[in-house]
Amino acid sequence: MTVNQIVSYEKEKAQCNKRKRATYDEVYENGQTKLAVMERALDIQANLSSEFPSMIKYMLPSHVTGGFWLGLPKHFCLNHLPKEDRMMVLEDEEGKEFQVKYLVEKIGLSGGWRGFSIAHKLLEGDVCVFHLVRPSKFKVYIVRKKCSDEVDVALGLLKLESSTQLVDNGKELKICEISVGKTEDRNAPILYSSNIEPTVDQSKNNRVDLGSEVSDGVRLSDSIVNFREVKSFEDFNILVNGLVIDSEFSKYLQMKYYELCCNQNSFLHENLLEGLNCKLVAGVIAETINIADAIRAAKLTTPHDSFLTWDKTLRSFEGLGMKVGFLRARLDKLMNLLTKSRRYKEVKLEQGNSNEEKLKLEAKLAEVTHTLTKLDREIRLFKQEKADDLEALFREVANGPW
Repeated sequence: MTVNQIVSYEKEKAQCNKRKRATYDEVYENGQTKLAVMERALDIQANLSSEFPSMIKYMLPSHVTGGFWLGLPKHFCLNHLPKEDRMMVLEDEEGKEFQVKYLVEKIGLSGGWRGFSIAHKLLEGDVCVFHLVRPSKFKVYIVRKKCSDEVDVALGLLKLESSTQLVDNGKELKICEISVGKTEDRNAPILYSSNIEPTVDQSKNNRVDLGSEVSDGVRLSDSIVNFREVKSFEDFNILVNGLVIDSEFSKYLQMKYYELCCNQNSFLHENLLEGLNCKLVAGVIAETINIADAIRAAKLTTPHDSFLTWDKTLRSFEGLGMKVGFLRARLDKLMNLLTKSRRYKEVKLEQGNSNEEKLKLEAKLAEVTHTLTKLDREIRLFKQEKADDLEALFREVANGPW
């Protein structure tokens, strides 16, 4: 082999190793990305109402390009979907509905799925969470492979069908307990979001009125208002991206938000990231109001997991720039007091158990003491009878004449 051939071989070998390293790195990176997206999807699924079945689909090339065919899990279809071909509804997170064709024999969605996929710009690696809220209707939640802050907040707002429901009827707030999922994570009570429109209680399929008084719709703001210029509720408008979005809230929610802003002497949403969707911002504000009211209504009997969930939601809002630090500080104080209260109850219980055990041990000790006293008395009697000489006496009797 010539010198040139050796050099050429070494170059090819180096390039081959480089390609292998690149392939390994790419596989590792893709695996990590897929894991992160699936974890987000599982988090969303865990917070959906367990009353209705749900499933997760990882988007493959055939789902989002070419044939646009979406195969579904066979066991899910057999247990929950219609037994004949039928048109079904896919409702996205904004409430927009799409008609799709469900094919029983092929076990999947065909006609209409292409439109849904293109409309939502689904890509390979995205994940869809399908929640069967009606026999022929899925609520679909999309987790993007390319994650963003909006996805984190949407996840915070998605704490819907869970154990604590805040109902705003314009007069008072009521906390209602409903069942959650079967896994340990789902046992944590979570704030029921008011969302933007009247909330749907899927356990009863009834709408809850958030208040009949609303404004005349979203409109452009005449000017940017500093909160210091707000002298009364009549001067109070909620501005996002130059738009007045008061119409997204009932008068009751507007008043509650006005009170929170007055307490902090600023608009709580004024530092939110620019360009966020108005609906999303409205949801963040509504959820903040709900959490504030939930904190007010909290008791020592409120599950600790509820506080953790509220704090997690507020932390995601804070990451977007929402001024909710004062609520998180209050939650921290309440959780400390709750921890002390629960520890006090645990100590009292342990003390009671220990006292009970002590009484049992004392009774046992008294019994043993009584037994020892009785045995001591018998031993004294034996000593008086020279019990130590009993062995010799025994042998004497045994060997004595008949």
